Amino acid sequence: MSDLLTTEEYKAIAAGLTLPTQAFIDGSFRPAKSGKTFDTVNPATGAVLAKVAACDAADVDFAVEKARDAFEDGRWSRLHPGERKQVLIRLAKLIKRNARELAVMESLDSGKTIYDCETVDVPETIHCLTWHAELIDKIYDQVSPASDNHIAMVVREPVGVVGLVLPWNFPLLMLAWKISPALASGCSVIVKPAEETSLTALRIAELAMEAGVPAGVLNVVPGSGPEVGEPLGRHMDVDALSFTGSTETGRRFLRYAAESNLKEVTLEMGGKNPAVVLDDAENLDRIAAHVVNGAFWNMGENCSASSRLIVQKGVKDALLKRILAHAREWPMGDPLDPVNRVGALVSPAHFDKVCSYLGKGPKVLMGGKAKDGFVEPTLLDIDDRKAVQVREEIFGPVLSVLTVDSADEAIALANDTEYGLAASIFTSNIKRALRGARAIRAGTVTVNSFGEGDISTPFGGFKSSGFGGRDNGIQAHDQYTQIKTIWIDLSDDRDEAVD
Repeated sequence: MSDLLTTEEYKAIAAGLTLPTQAFIDGSFRPAKSGKTFDTVNPATGAVLAKVAACDAADVDFAVEKARDAFEDGRWSRLHPGERKQVLIRLAKLIKRNARELAVMESLDSGKTIYDCETVDVPETIHCLTWHAELIDKIYDQVSPASDNHIAMVVREPVGVVGLVLPWNFPLLMLAWKISPALASGCSVIVKPAEETSLTALRIAELAMEAGVPAGVLNVVPGSGPEVGEPLGRHMDVDALSFTGSTETGRRFLRYAAESNLKEVTLEMGGKNPAVVLDDAENLDRIAAHVVNGAFWNMGENCSASSRLIVQKGVKDALLKRILAHAREWPMGDPLDPVNRVGALVSPAHFDKVCSYLGKGPKVLMGGKAKDGFVEPTLLDIDDRKAVQVREEIFGPVLSVLTVDSADEAIALANDTEYGLAASIFTSNIKRALRGARAIRAGTVTVNSFGEGDISTPFGGFKSSGFGGRDNGIQAHDQYTQIKTIWIDLSDDRDEAVD
C-alpha cells in the first residue's frame, strides 16, 4: 500500500465512487426478487450512502440453487487445484489494483478509520487470499498403515454449498477469512454480509468474476438476519455454514442446523478478553502501547479486543500513567482523516448500546464521553468484579481495569468469564508466561504482546466464544472439506479359488 493521502483526496475518491447496490447471484448483479431495498448509512455522518437490495428467502433459494448447479457440474469443485490457485491469485491482484477504492468504501460504510482500512484491512485481505491460494496445491492427503493386502486412502473433498455469514466490524477481512479457504477447497458459497456493511462484499464478488471465478460459485445475498441469515441457516441444500458474530446469534445457527439438515456449523463469536500484567513485567511503556492498541483498535469493535486489564497492584499506578499517555496518541474524528485512529461506531443502535455502559458506577480514569456516533476511548477503574462492564461484551472503546494481588489471582480472574476467545499475559519470567498461557482458557494467548497470531495460526475460541472449528491456518480448510476413506482390497482372488 502506498503512502496515505490527505483528507481532501480521500473525500474526492469517496465522491467519485460507484457503489454496488444489488445482490450478486450466478455471476451478475440482480435486484431482490421482492424489489425491496434498505438504506446503508455512513455512521460518521448519518448520510444515506445507497439503497441496497433487501433480499429474502426467495433470493436465498435462488442463490443456493445456482451454487448447487455450479458445485455439481464441477466448473470449480473439480477444477485442477493449480487452476483454482491462479484464479484466486488474480483476484488478490485485482483487489490490490482497486485497494484505495475498497479502503474508502469500507471506511464510508463501517465508520472505520481510513488509516486502518489502508494499513490493515485491505492489505490483510490481499494476504489472506494469496496465502490460501498458495496452499491449494500443497495440502496432501494420507495413506493409512493398512495390511499388505489393502490400501486405505484418506482424502479431502469439498463439503459442497456453504453459507458464510459475516460480521460488520471487519467486512472485508472477515470475507477474506471465509471465502479464501472455502473457494480454495472447491466449494460454492453464498455470502450474507452484515446488513450494516454490504458494499465491499458486493464489490469483491464483481472482481471475482473478473478474475475468473465461475458464475454461481461466489454469490452475495444482502439483507437482514431474519430474512436472509435464518433461511440460509435452515436451508436443506446448504451443506455447511460458517458464522462470525455474537454468541446469541451463533446459538441460533446451531438450532437452525438441528432443525433442518444437520449442516456442519462453525462459529466464531464474542469475547471478554483479559490482558494480564504481572508485577515482574518489563518495559511498561511498551506494554501500555499494546494494551491501548488492544482496547481501542477499531473502536473496540473487535471480538478479540483487550477489554479487561488485570494488573498486579505493584505496577498498576506506573502502568496506568503510561496507558493514559499512549491513549493521547489515538485521536478521534472524521474517519477519512488519516490522522484519526478512532472513528464512528457502526450504527445508532450500537452507539446506544455502548453508551449504556458509560453511566454511573465505575471510576472514570479517562474519556467516558459520547456524541453523534463517536465514543471516546474510555478507561474505567472497577472494584466490583460482577459489574456489567466486567462481565458483558461491550464491543466499544471501553477498557475495565481490575487490580489483583497475585499471579494466581490474575489467572483465576482471567478465566472468570463465559468467553474464551483471546488473552494476553505480560511477564519477564518465561515459566510464568508459559504456565499462565497454558492455564488461561482461550483459543489464542499472546505473551508480552496483543494480537491474534497471523494467517498461519488458527483463530477461534473456547466456551461461548467458539464452536466447531477455526478460521485461519491450514485448519480453516477443515470447515470446508469432508474426510473420506477409500479402502482398496488388493488380495488376489486366484489365491482363494477352489480346485
